[in-house]
Amino acid sequence: MWTWLKSRVNIWVILGALAVAGALIALTMALLYFYPAPGAGSGTQAAQLTVIPGPTLTPTPQTATPQVTEETPGAVVGGIGVGMYVQIAGTGGDGLRLRSGPSKNDDPRFLGYESEVFRVKDGPRFSDDLTWWFLEAPYDPGRSGWAASAYLAVVGATPTPSP
Repeated sequence: MWTWLKSRVNIWVILGALAVAGALIALTMALLYFYPAPGAGSGTQAAQLTVIPGPTLTPTPQTATPQVTEETPGAVVGGIGVGMYVQIAGTGGDGLRLRSGPSKNDDPRFLGYESEVFRVKDGPRFSDDLTWWFLEAPYDPGRSGWAASAYLAVVGATPTPSP
């Protein structure tokens, strides 16, 4: 093994390797000397880094839920009165839009399903040739809105008075 190495390595190979290494070192030093550091000497400025914050969640506007102050038994119109329980009927399975106000022009808040039961909290209001009642789901106060009495059927026959 040593004979193979001795036959290939001689004084000229070592001197040539040193010459190539010296040339590479000289080239590196010349580049470092003549190439200025960023922002030094040549009037150039270092790059400015601007951190742009990531996107944030945009809040969506919440539809205000109409607040009924208290139930007061009032007029009974078409067999429906405040405090009674009614269910959606006569929509052919399509459901009934409960609206933000007592009018066809008010925005729908959600779709009440056929046979879904609600408690009457306010009304009656008369608009668009319809009688409107403010309904609230007994299991979720967030499911509330105005509904036309033409698609409501009374579940309990007597109004429940408030204490």
